[in-house]
Amino acid sequence: MYYAFDPTMILLIIGAVLTLIAQGMVSSAFNRYSKVGGKRGYTGAEVAEMILRTNGVNNVSVQGIPGKLTDHYDPRSKSVNLSETVYGSTSIAAVAVAAHECGHAIQHNVGYFPLNFRSSLVPLANIGSKLGIPIVILGWMLGLEFPLANGSYFSLAEIGIWIFAIAVLFQFVTLPVEFNASARALRILSQSDMLEKSEMGMARKVLFAAALTYVAAAASSVLQLIRLILLNGNRKGRR
Repeated sequence: MYYAFDPTMILLIIGAVLTLIAQGMVSSAFNRYSKVGGKRGYTGAEVAEMILRTNGVNNVSVQGIPGKLTDHYDPRSKSVNLSETVYGSTSIAAVAVAAHECGHAIQHNVGYFPLNFRSSLVPLANIGSKLGIPIVILGWMLGLEFPLANGSYFSLAEIGIWIFAIAVLFQFVTLPVEFNASARALRILSQSDMLEKSEMGMARKVLFAAALTYVAAAASSVLQLIRLILLNGNRKGRR
């Protein structure tokens, strides 16, 4: 009965709504400006190649991959991976997305600290996102507690919460990495002839909408963490 009327569910609902709104905005912006061709006629792949070479990044390849909005930079293989809706497209959206992913490649090339820090968190963040909540639930079911030297107790559920908190930290570290990549992309595009000045505003809208998805993801993760802390506190208070 407690879980059926759990008031902390509102936090999950808020997080889900924020995520849906952000995803809707990025899809809307991408769809809108993917129909607007850049007057220079450069494809996403050509833009990526030009940005990488003019910025001295000569050890990164540009590859096409399946899907839509699956674009990403892979620091392990040193490759800018562009989706099929970006790689061969000459749209404003394609140019903006390609430039953004190259922003990550440039970050990697210059040793941008937030990117390196985020990369170091990936293994722990994967564990936190996959095992954090299951460990919390298992801790609640079993009621396992471990004694501390000061006479207090530390529960398995609290361990799970701390593990999940690492995944939340990863979401926040991602924010400066993404914003910086977009800033680099816009600066490079404005200083080159890949887009005309009249097209920069459209590219900016695409990247702004994309950035909101990371903000929403971070907010949703925080709300989930707060909910776990509240639920755990309520359970301890009822004992």
